[in-house]
Amino acid sequence: MSIATRGVVFIHSTPTALCPHITWALESALGRDVTLEWTEQPLGPSLRRAEVSWTGLPGTGAALASALRGWEGVRYEVTEEPSPGVDGSRWSHTPSLGIHHATISASGDTVIHENRLREVLTLAQGAGEAVEDMLDELLGSQWDAELEPFRHAGEGAPVRWLHKVG
Repeated sequence: MSIATRGVVFIHSTPTALCPHITWALESALGRDVTLEWTEQPLGPSLRRAEVSWTGLPGTGAALASALRGWEGVRYEVTEEPSPGVDGSRWSHTPSLGIHHATISASGDTVIHENRLREVLTLAQGAGEAVEDMLDELLGSQWDAELEPFRHAGEGAPVRWLHKVG
C-alpha cells in the first residue's frame, strides 16, 4: 500500500508568457492534467499568480519544485505535508536568491535538525552574529522577506472551499 501526501504549489508571480509552460511542467511532474486559474499579480505589469493543491507520493513536492526551477522571473513555493515516516517540506524560490528547502513540522514551523545546529555552532566559533546569520539562512529568512509582498498581493485570489464528504 502506498502512502499518499498532499501539498500546494503557489506561483506567486510569473511573466504571462510562462503560464502555459508552468502548467505543462506541473502536469509532467504530477502525471495528470492540471488546471490553474491565473489571476493578475498586482505587484508587476504582465505578471500572473496561481495556486494548485496536489496529492501524491512522498517526494512529489521535490519533483514539483525541480520542475519549476530555472524559469526566468518566477517566484514560487511548494509545500508537502508530513506523512508517516516522512518530514514535511517547503521549497521557496525567487529569481534573485534561487531555491531554498526547509523541513516543516506538522504545525507549519521550520525545523532545524540537531546536526545542522551543531554545524552552525562549529562554524560560528562563538561569534554571535555568525550564529544569527547562519540560522537566518537555515530558516530561509531572506526568501520569506522577498516573497512576503507577493504572498499578500495574492490575498484577493479566488478561494476554493473543499468539504470532506462521508
